Amino acid sequence: MQLKILETRKMTKKVLIVEDEIGMQIGLKDNLEFEGYKVDTASDGEEGLQMLTKNYYDLLVLDVMLPKMSGFELCRVIRKKDIVVPVILLTAKSEEIDKVRGLELGADDYITKPFGLREFLARVKAVLRRSKNGEKNDDSTEILLGKLAINFQNYQASYQGHPVKMSHKEFSILEYLWLNKNKIISRNDLLEKIWGYHEFPSTRTVDNFVVKIRQKVELDPNKPTIILTVHGVGYKLVF
Repeated sequence: MQLKILETRKMTKKVLIVEDEIGMQIGLKDNLEFEGYKVDTASDGEEGLQMLTKNYYDLLVLDVMLPKMSGFELCRVIRKKDIVVPVILLTAKSEEIDKVRGLELGADDYITKPFGLREFLARVKAVLRRSKNGEKNDDSTEILLGKLAINFQNYQASYQGHPVKMSHKEFSILEYLWLNKNKIISRNDLLEKIWGYHEFPSTRTVDNFVVKIRQKVELDPNKPTIILTVHGVGYKLVF
């Protein structure tokens, strides 16, 4: 009864856990529900994809090693389908290439197994705090940025009246650059503010996302005039 009271006092966040290890799945579900979240579960990638296409979630907790469809593949498919949901990857792999791959596929964070419950809950809260997913309003304010008309509140972008698909991460990076327009923003600052890391093994991920954003914003991505590279430092959005 106390849990239900807690849920009515704040807007309940809805989380989907896709994890084939039943003990881990139940443990994470129980602890998230104790914290006041509403939680659904799936045991393989295909089941997870079906649930994501039919339901709205504020957060996806996704194991990398799954039957039927891997976490990497599921992450790639939902981003291709333009399903905007923050993703935390759970992985037993600690190699840098696996972490970079997951982030480039659109994941927002990753946790390497084994991990502590306190760390997991802290990461969940951090990702939800950074994300505006589930907090969109009716604000129809648009800004014209290069080729695009953009509404950051509603995660919408268009070119000459036609919708332009952008991932959650691309919106977040572009919005951060916009909020700090005409200022030099370092790659490390973007990693900390967007991905939430104080340290990260490579800044290549940031560069790859900026390339994608330029292809959608700039009239000529090879000669950018909106998002400029500050060599040896990072980027500056000129407006």
